[in-house]
Amino acid sequence: MGEIISLSVGKPKDFMWKGKSESSGIGKGKVSVAELTKDGFVGDGVASIEFHGGPERAVCVYSYEHYQQWEKEFNVKLSPPSLGENLCVTGMLEKDVYIGDVYSLGNAVVQVTQGRVPCSKISKFNEIDLFLKRIVETNYTGYFFKVLQEGKVHSEGKLELLDRTQEKVSILYANQIFLHDKKNRAGLKDLLEVDELADVWRQNIEKLLAKTI
Repeated sequence: MGEIISLSVGKPKDFMWKGKSESSGIGKGKVSVAELTKDGFVGDGVASIEFHGGPERAVCVYSYEHYQQWEKEFNVKLSPPSLGENLCVTGMLEKDVYIGDVYSLGNAVVQVTQGRVPCSKISKFNEIDLFLKRIVETNYTGYFFKVLQEGKVHSEGKLELLDRTQEKVSILYANQIFLHDKKNRAGLKDLLEVDELADVWRQNIEKLLAKTI
């Protein structure tokens, strides 16, 4: 069971980063309750559709446990949702969460689809140049849910595991293969064997396999 530390939503806004204006949905605000639909939380939005958004990436999740490491490593104070996550949770690290896992979330039901592929806006928003690099190196990226059943989510709620479809491909393992070991044919095939894997990852992995023949 996971526990929600913060529930956050927000529409994309324009930010000035090193003299350049960029639009991003990373600057979310905490709320006490939000309606969750198949397309995400009402009141939420994304700017970089290449990495975020869509039914298979409706909810962005990040582990609160990682905040302590980043604060110590960068000697800064970070408070959720500094990484632009909708849900900051405890008890659901990348090594313990598997693609296909089904959770109750309030009276909604969600399913894990893929690891988050982080972008440079994490570094820019937090003004920590090495942040993105370290997130990728550690595979502490967070992950995405799709929504199987719409419902209402409260900030003091919990996530309860309802079903685990497989116990081979965790988010940590998937991230290691997808981000660092793209020539590992056996690993790539492991990911493809998970029916619940997000289509965008499946398509990319199929292309990688075709290149390594």
